Amino acid sequence: METDRSGETAINIIPGTKANGKGKAPVVVSSTKAVEQPKGGLKKGIAICDFLLRLCAIGAALGATATMGTTAETLPFFTQFLQFQAQYNDIPAFQFFVIANAIVAGYLLLSLPFSIICIIRPYATAPRLLLVIFDTVMAGLTIASASASASIVYLAHYGNPNTNWLAICQQFGDFCRSVSGAVVGSFIAGAILMVIIVLSAFALKRS
Repeated sequence: METDRSGETAINIIPGTKANGKGKAPVVVSSTKAVEQPKGGLKKGIAICDFLLRLCAIGAALGATATMGTTAETLPFFTQFLQFQAQYNDIPAFQFFVIANAIVAGYLLLSLPFSIICIIRPYATAPRLLLVIFDTVMAGLTIASASASASIVYLAHYGNPNTNWLAICQQFGDFCRSVSGAVVGSFIAGAILMVIIVLSAFALKRS
């Protein structure tokens, strides 16, 4: 019996020897090959990065949602009967922003168990493929809402003389700073989702 380096074990029988007291030796060939299971270190590392990036994206999306949803400013005047107030729900683009980022944050939270499955089973393709599909949809939703809100923020900062839209950030400074920060947070969440998609696609390619 010999064992080679590849893990294959073979039983060699010398011709002409007797077995069980008979003249003919039974021809017995037994070969077993040890199948080496790939360790999957690279895929597991990608899955761990995926999980950590999802946590970061949750923080960015939740921060953007909370910041925009609580943004309001009232200008002080001599009388309480004459006040100017700016709120996020006065602008439909900001309302869409809050709803979209809340949906993205909820999805990312629900996707964490699937990301953990990819860590435990780095060669499982079904959960990773499912995540890639929904991550792409959520990345598009995040970037769309952030882009729509960014255009409103630009008008708030600089206005548009051709359409007689006045810049309001000189009066509502705190309001503009809050919505600007929320938009930046949403863009960060969208960028993280794009990185997650690229990592997942790379892991699927090497399956």
